[in-house]
Amino acid sequence: MVIELLKFKVAPDLQENFIQKDAEIWTTALAEYPGFLGKEVWLNPNDPSEVIFVIRWETFEHLDAIPEQELEAIEAKFVQAVGKFYPIVESAEYQVLKGLAH
Repeated sequence: MVIELLKFKVAPDLQENFIQKDAEIWTTALAEYPGFLGKEVWLNPNDPSEVIFVIRWETFEHLDAIPEQELEAIEAKFVQAVGKFYPIVESAEYQVLKGLAH
């Protein structure tokens, strides 16, 4: 499994709308692609403006298979819905190791 981590800065009073529109637009769109396993939203109690999306994919190939023009179209729809562009302030990708004992 692969984790895609995206961090945004969103004013606390705008987060509910941001997260709702993300679920309606981004998560719905990503769910149509093979290899999409799910998405979580993390809020940082030490930084109220921080919103992190943790997106799970089967493989890096699945993550990278989405055409750039489709990502741009989804982003344009999202920006229109929330009323402004929120840049990603940090992004990372991780490979999840399986079979480790707890």
